Amino acid sequence: MEKDIGKITKNDNTDIVVRVDDFGGRPGVTIREFTTSERYTGFTKSGTRIPADKFIEFREMINKISLNDLKSESNNSGQKKIEDSDEEAEDY
Repeated sequence: MEKDIGKITKNDNTDIVVRVDDFGGRPGVTIREFTTSERYTGFTKSGTRIPADKFIEFREMINKISLNDLKSESNNSGQKKIEDSDEEAEDY
């Protein structure tokens, strides 16, 4: 079972892919880099796997992060600016 949840572009050659899978017969969530280049195209070793029995704990930690926590005083890194929003993130 593999179900891609989504991906985020990291740079021109690399995406961060989130998927639900059953690696080794054990279900969980995998967050891994996928690279496309002349030498190699595929998943890299960079990333992590959250076992299904730890997913609720992981989700609770992620939900504790507010958009204000991610704001910086000066955004010179070229990253997309986080806009102020009164919207709440959906809790799945």
